[in-house]
Amino acid sequence: MRKLTQAEQRTLAGGNRTFPSQLTFSRKDVVTFRQDAVTRMSISGVQDKISLKLVRGTLLPTDHDGEYILKPIPSSPIPFYASDVPANEHLTMQIANKVFGITTPPNACLPMSDGELAYIVKRFDRQAGQKRRQEDFCQLSNRTEVTRGHNYKYDGSYEEAGRILKQYCKAYRAEIEKLFERIVFCYAFSNGDAHFKNFSLIETGLGDFVLTPAYDLLATSLHFQNESSLALNLFDDFESKAYGALGFYSAPDFIELALRFEMDLQQAKTLLKSMSAQKAKVVEMIRDSLLSEEAKGEYEQRFLERVKAINNGLDASR
Repeated sequence: MRKLTQAEQRTLAGGNRTFPSQLTFSRKDVVTFRQDAVTRMSISGVQDKISLKLVRGTLLPTDHDGEYILKPIPSSPIPFYASDVPANEHLTMQIANKVFGITTPPNACLPMSDGELAYIVKRFDRQAGQKRRQEDFCQLSNRTEVTRGHNYKYDGSYEEAGRILKQYCKAYRAEIEKLFERIVFCYAFSNGDAHFKNFSLIETGLGDFVLTPAYDLLATSLHFQNESSLALNLFDDFESKAYGALGFYSAPDFIELALRFEMDLQQAKTLLKSMSAQKAKVVEMIRDSLLSEEAKGEYEQRFLERVKAINNGLDASR
């Protein structure tokens, strides 16, 4: 397994602190700690994720003032490649940042004491020990199980997500391009779990709001192979001729979304073309990743298929 570079350790640790190259506890310990602390911890979700604090060069589980979130291999049943889940999220987050320039929090994959890999990510909602004001798109649109039912996180469209952003973000013109790129990225990398809770706004030092760094990016179809191509529909109530003919989203659909976002058309096309232009870099990172060999092949194949879909009709689009 590749060790973290000194630069990666400094970025993850912040300041002059020492960051470990291995964790001192096992997945079993994570499950036990989470069960004991479940009434006190605020991290939601079904994964066995816990909060960590860096203390004298060692990452320790904590139920308050956490600096990192750790996700081991899920203990709940996963249909395919369960042991590859941490490596999947790490790889996808790294590709987003290093290849496409999408802002992500510092993250890594570290071995646990039992030898299994775990994904770790630095929290961005903390600054100088203080919690920053952050609201996800469910909160901003009053989406709860009471108001929208059991699938409230998935009840809506990315077109609506753009309206939410416009309502709460003064720097809409700049932030909408970031939102558009993340939606296209999720499609290209088969992320079927980019729902309303996985997009958030965070308060800046000036008192306004911008998109948080991207989080929870992974190729979910690697593990759930019959899921939908995206967590949400692109549009409220619209189907393009291309979608009607092909049965999947392609360039005309994303161009239409960009127009509804009031984006510059050429900028939208540039973002779409970047998915294909960076194929070689993406494939290199996949093959150099911590995924199992079989999972690498599946991940690469799915990415190339989605890039082909995105390119379909791009040159002919408006």
